[in-house]
Amino acid sequence: MFRAVLVANRGEIARRIIRGCHAVGVRAIAVYSEADRDAPHVRDADDAVAIGPAPARDSYLSGAAILDAARGAGADAIHPGYGFLSENWQFAEACGKAGFVFIGPPPDAIRQMGDKTEARRAMAAAGVPVLPGSDGPSADVAQALGVAERVGFPVMLKAAAGGGGIGMARAADPAELERSFASASRRAQSAFGVGALYVERYLARPRHVEVQIFGDGRGDVVHLHERECSVQRRHQKLVEESPAPNLGAGTKRGLVEAAVAGARAIRYANAGTIEFLVDADGRLYFLEMNTRLQVEHPVTEEVSGVDLVAAQLRVAAGDGLPWTQDAIVQRGAAIEVRVYAEDPARQFLPSPGTITRLDIPGGDGLRIESGVVAGSVVTPHYDPLLMKIIAAGPSRDAAIERLTAALDALVIDGVKTTAPFLQRVLAHPDFRRGAVHTQMVEQGAFNG
Repeated sequence: MFRAVLVANRGEIARRIIRGCHAVGVRAIAVYSEADRDAPHVRDADDAVAIGPAPARDSYLSGAAILDAARGAGADAIHPGYGFLSENWQFAEACGKAGFVFIGPPPDAIRQMGDKTEARRAMAAAGVPVLPGSDGPSADVAQALGVAERVGFPVMLKAAAGGGGIGMARAADPAELERSFASASRRAQSAFGVGALYVERYLARPRHVEVQIFGDGRGDVVHLHERECSVQRRHQKLVEESPAPNLGAGTKRGLVEAAVAGARAIRYANAGTIEFLVDADGRLYFLEMNTRLQVEHPVTEEVSGVDLVAAQLRVAAGDGLPWTQDAIVQRGAAIEVRVYAEDPARQFLPSPGTITRLDIPGGDGLRIESGVVAGSVVTPHYDPLLMKIIAAGPSRDAAIERLTAALDALVIDGVKTTAPFLQRVLAHPDFRRGAVHTQMVEQGAFNG
């Protein structure tokens, strides 16, 4: 096992990784920007190193600064968390060249799955269903139009070099595709350094269901069942749960078998998630692979009883997988909501400021993953996620009731938050009966 792990992240992400390090007896080293000098994750760690000014590009996204911090602090491994450099294959490669273990998949897997057209080809070759679309990036509007006419409108334009909903645009007809192509390409270039787009058939009102997988890099892969992530805004998830409600046994079997087959085909190592769209008839299609731990991993931990961060550390240290497939059983249900410093009444605009009061609920079946305390300053430099509230129970209804009570008891003063919006989601009759799809927020289903 490692002596010391540098956690190359911040906020609730860093706090979660630090807890995982401590669970297996490893020293955790935090990094912080000037804006985060007094942040909770700095206090949680055994040591902390300053890495630069507040802007992420000068601190948390600076691979050179993080490697320097790891050398100075005596780390022998680096955990990127999720976000920032976690899916940057060049950074993973630089860690290895500098003599540090990168706690995640090898650089080649990150690069392959980060290139969305290459990922599609790899999954299709492994027998994983993919949506009809581009065989490669579309260099210009004319090429994109040719693909769209072949697969049929409406289509989605997607960034070839990234995910997370950035650089995505729906086009219902050729005129809309022509209008959207340039702006989507600019957004992709700004976010990922590559403006290339690919074209994919658009599914109306699909579900977004993903499968947590774990590999040892030698061909052994297990799945830790599925998560439902359909309640999302602009392709960013807001509510996640496991098991996925109202999912037919055949569809679930197809999802987990496809995910394992895809991961085995690329000899995947460590934690990852393969995401799918599921249509109204239960047909599934590969969406993308996230080569890292996911924000929503706690719901999987709650229903399976495993510690995914501890497992990441053990596998990265050279141990085999800590479980066999038969040992990974879903028990009960768990639901997570993401509480952001955003104002739902103003199109979810960020709400920076100082948290003047924070009362976090507690109780049976509740788990809080928070990156803030009373007095924390929410700056415009970083993602405005404040915390995640996870409720587990013997049934989905029990988890919903616990989560509803927790949101009722939550007090956050000083900034606007998405908590009232999340309360409306949990109370909505369609959510209560598990009839969810990815277009619900945009269609105004949860408007107050």
